[in-house]
Amino acid sequence: MKKGIIASLGYLGLSVIGFVVLAFIIIGYGFKFHNNVIDLNENVGEQWANVESAYQRRADLIPNLMKVAERYAEHEQETFVKVIEARSKATSIQIDPSNITPQQLQQFQQAQSGLTSALSRLLAVFERYPELKANENYKELNNELERTENRINVERNRFNEKVKPYNKYIKRIPNNIFANYYDFTEKAYFKANAGSEKAPDINDYIKE
Repeated sequence: MKKGIIASLGYLGLSVIGFVVLAFIIIGYGFKFHNNVIDLNENVGEQWANVESAYQRRADLIPNLMKVAERYAEHEQETFVKVIEARSKATSIQIDPSNITPQQLQQFQQAQSGLTSALSRLLAVFERYPELKANENYKELNNELERTENRINVERNRFNEKVKPYNKYIKRIPNNIFANYYDFTEKAYFKANAGSEKAPDINDYIKE
């Protein structure tokens, strides 16, 4: 009788020890997961700041471009107004990099694409003014705009490169369990716009 009780207690003790060991393993992995996903998330956030900086640089160039052009194309106020409105909309959208949803990124891209379209029409209009095209300030701003468009493409691609390992990490088993527990969700990618397979060129804007 006593031997049976002792054996039962022994099995119970082993079960408790096994449970404690398993709990420590799970908790330890949970801490490791959390630290790793925080690092990956920070990488995404840092690269998003670079994306925003590139778009902001373009937005900053536009008023200077228009200021130079107004002296030569003062009758194009309607086109100027459309660019101003598109720029205002594009710069008004703020996204939290820790929670970038597909809907938010789509809204951001639509606003930026709207500005790109308005800028395209503006530059097409400027092609009708030879004196403006010969202006050194205008030419320099055009060149800077082209460089900025290239930078936007580069930073967007780098953002996708940072998002990919984060998304893969939180979707793997058993990481997906911890991701749900800690509320880490999949992040959206930038989707390529039509014609983005080639490097932007200022002549691409001249369509009219």
